Amino acid sequence: MDVITIPFGEYIITTDKEQLSAASAHEWLSNESYWSKNIPLEVVKKAFDHSYVIGILHEGKQVGYARLVTDYATFAWLADVYVLETHRGKSLSKKMMSVLMEQDWVKKLRNIGLGTLDAQGLYEQFGFKNHEHPERIMFLLRRDIYGDINNQGR
Repeated sequence: MDVITIPFGEYIITTDKEQLSAASAHEWLSNESYWSKNIPLEVVKKAFDHSYVIGILHEGKQVGYARLVTDYATFAWLADVYVLETHRGKSLSKKMMSVLMEQDWVKKLRNIGLGTLDAQGLYEQFGFKNHEHPERIMFLLRRDIYGDINNQGR
């Protein structure tokens, strides 16, 4: 896959893992996310290493991130999407999603899934919708795997 790096106002959106940081993603995911509280750094590093990642940089600091878990041919799962609160309201998540979804290889994926509590409006802009056959979709959920007693079933 080609590395993409584009300017967006005072920000840089990039898929270059050399410019992005698993440690920065870990800081936000383990402390702020509702889905990965207390996730260990080594787990985030492994996920980072084995996923296609995209991020947003501001003055050299990572302020946004997302990753696709994918086989690069038929399927992907969009995960760990965030923009730091102090940088929200600037269309950064929309631009990051646009850059990701406009890649030729992503356009050829047959299935892209995700889970969200509160960002349906963002993802609907890119064609995501509730599955037409939810009775066919199953998950093995281990919500307390990182000792997160604050997750409350989300």
